Amino acid sequence: MPTLSQLRELQAIAQAGLTYTRDSYDRERYERLLALTAELLAGKTGQDAGEVYALLRAERGYLTPKVDVRAVVLNARGEVLLTQERVDGLWSLPGGWADPGDSPREVAVREVREETGREVRATRLLALLDKDKHPHPPDLWAVYKVFVACELTHDTPHPGNTETLASGWFDVDALPPLSLGRNLPQQVRRMAELSRQPELGVDMD
Repeated sequence: MPTLSQLRELQAIAQAGLTYTRDSYDRERYERLLALTAELLAGKTGQDAGEVYALLRAERGYLTPKVDVRAVVLNARGEVLLTQERVDGLWSLPGGWADPGDSPREVAVREVREETGREVRATRLLALLDKDKHPHPPDLWAVYKVFVACELTHDTPHPGNTETLASGWFDVDALPPLSLGRNLPQQVRRMAELSRQPELGVDMD
């Protein structure tokens, strides 16, 4: 059985071929390669093959990793701010996909506001990680995870929104059940450590 990394490579080859080929026969071959890749990815991630194919087919241009930005906010007690995801009822650092036109700093501030109601100021980069190099559950996409330290400026929560159920402060040694596709316990603890100790620099792998 091919690995997730190998399947993503096949997807990249198929997508690049569909982007650049001018030959109709080659296009048919790349379409078939993409469909086969979708079937294998579906088996690997537990998703519906038709839905996976539709997602892959919607991508255009040269394939690059998606960017997931997470805000790391600590209070005066050293507790970390987490949000409860509506989709699975589990917890994560506030964040989400980066939108074109928004810097990582802007994404972090916006996501904290939208998901928790709190206002923060993004201060510095804590880590830039390749999701595949960490033990997350299998994901359809290659993802770069960006963790940004933020300072709390206004601590007035709201009860949630269309994506989140709640938010709250947690001791890093007593974390609630986490949404592992978004963040791992060891990542949350490490980001809190990096946030408290700037001299440790930036994690990157």
